[in-house]
Amino acid sequence: MTEGKPRLMVLTDIGGDPDDEQSLVRLLTYANEVEIVGIVPEMWARHKGRHGVLTPESQMNVVFEAIDLYGQVKDNLSLHAEGYPEADALKAVVKRGMVDVEFTLDKDEPDEVWQWIGEGKDTEGSEWIIEVVDQDDPRPVDVNVWGGTADLAQALWKVRETRSANQLSEFVSRIRVHAIADQDDTGPWLREEFPDLFYIFNMAPDGNKWHACFRGMFLGGDESITSLAWLDEHVREGHGPLGAFYAPKTHTASNPHKALKEGDTPSWFYFLENGLNIPGEPSAGGWGGRFARNDTFWQDAEDTVGDETSGIATTWRWRPAFQNAFQARMDWCVKGYGGANHAPDVVVNDNAGRGLIRVTANPGEKVVLSAEGSTDPDGDTLSFHWYVYREAGLFDGEVLIEGADEASSSFVMPDAKPGETIHIVLEVTDDGDPPLTSYRRVVVIAS
Repeated sequence: MTEGKPRLMVLTDIGGDPDDEQSLVRLLTYANEVEIVGIVPEMWARHKGRHGVLTPESQMNVVFEAIDLYGQVKDNLSLHAEGYPEADALKAVVKRGMVDVEFTLDKDEPDEVWQWIGEGKDTEGSEWIIEVVDQDDPRPVDVNVWGGTADLAQALWKVRETRSANQLSEFVSRIRVHAIADQDDTGPWLREEFPDLFYIFNMAPDGNKWHACFRGMFLGGDESITSLAWLDEHVREGHGPLGAFYAPKTHTASNPHKALKEGDTPSWFYFLENGLNIPGEPSAGGWGGRFARNDTFWQDAEDTVGDETSGIATTWRWRPAFQNAFQARMDWCVKGYGGANHAPDVVVNDNAGRGLIRVTANPGEKVVLSAEGSTDPDGDTLSFHWYVYREAGLFDGEVLIEGADEASSSFVMPDAKPGETIHIVLEVTDDGDPPLTSYRRVVVIAS
């Protein structure tokens, strides 16, 4: 079933910087948790990567190769979880995007974008975006931009040219974008021309690309779990053909390992329904980072973790958990159910699943939260941790949680103003190998 799964449309410049290939490997191990409705390779002019100088055909073949390797481990993945699609179904949604797109963002040439957008500039990818968004499905199309936005820009330009204002508005309302920086000239154009478009611009407000939230995928925190040694042990060796495809070397700036990068992974991490993320609320934070309103779009915010306050901390704070989860899924590629670990199933106040829980409380009222009934599919012992995600909420005062490391906890609602929110995150972690963490988020609203 696909009900409730995020619908992901991936725009990628895969084949150049090998981190896109890394991101695709990880995404394919999560193909049961999302519905991949499109993969659109867009190619920069003179793009070159570990596969040599790219051609449109060779770039497409990189994607097809990864999917074929996924197909070789799909049956084993399916021993661990339902919902993994057939490889042929994934290959059917790979569509050719624009070729030879330039990246100039020349402020002195504001019309530069029209090289890539306009009459006669349709691509298989831009047409596919329109077709998917038009489908009779209540779920939004979550566009993950790993490369440029040219194909999305062309799709929106065409809809604006060929439909009424109301039809355009309806079309735009069905799209959510999470773009990793600006990787072609069309990103700023999109944000200016379509101010109602849900658009996360994952880029540091100071313009320093190394400060962006997405860099927390591999910068800051415990960088040892981004090393080649970690990748060789848990991904690249002894974990089947898909793991062997994972690129061993990338450019990671101050990270000394020069191995795991996956700079684009936060774009789809953001939409993953994992009990922590709230995809419709960028300020809530989660595996894909946390964002604040910047005029008509969303841009990087900061979290304080330990002694560090930064945008990258909004992502690296979750790295131990998401790396353990990746390790487990790579085990799924080659091991039987009994030989691998699986994440706990969390229940909060008798509410099972991963959905967000909202409650209201008056100042002075005792709020009781219970994870009794949570279980582990492997029979592992569970530990519990409740805490306030201060930056995600509107109330900035102190909240004292009693029983923060117990299955049941409580706190007294502070003197918050009506409408102010407190975000309580529950982490339930098993003692398996590797230990896996499941989340639930409770948003307490002051009455």
